[in-house]
Amino acid sequence: MRVLLDECVLRKLGGYLLGHEYRTVPQEGLAGKKNGELFTLAEKAEFQIFLTIDRGLEYQQKIQGRRLAAILVRAKSGRLVELLPKVPEILNAISSARPGSLIKIG
Repeated sequence: MRVLLDECVLRKLGGYLLGHEYRTVPQEGLAGKKNGELFTLAEKAEFQIFLTIDRGLEYQQKIQGRRLAAILVRAKSGRLVELLPKVPEILNAISSARPGSLIKIG
């Protein structure tokens, strides 16, 4: 699966998403884009998963009807030490995600 890591997600986390291709929002030249535009551009770039820790996402953006799925990881912080224990759940969510779905972890 092609995974796009939001700006608020550490790039290092991508290295733990074994079996999946990942890129970050800044790597794709999408830094600073609002969620609606960001999702549209991510879909055009054929990303299937948008991974974020931004809890506001579920209230700010309609995921339903999109060609990509969003995974919202709830953690105390965005530090790698907080996110690493959630990697197995993230990998499971990536494997089971369907377009237009929002999966919450944590």
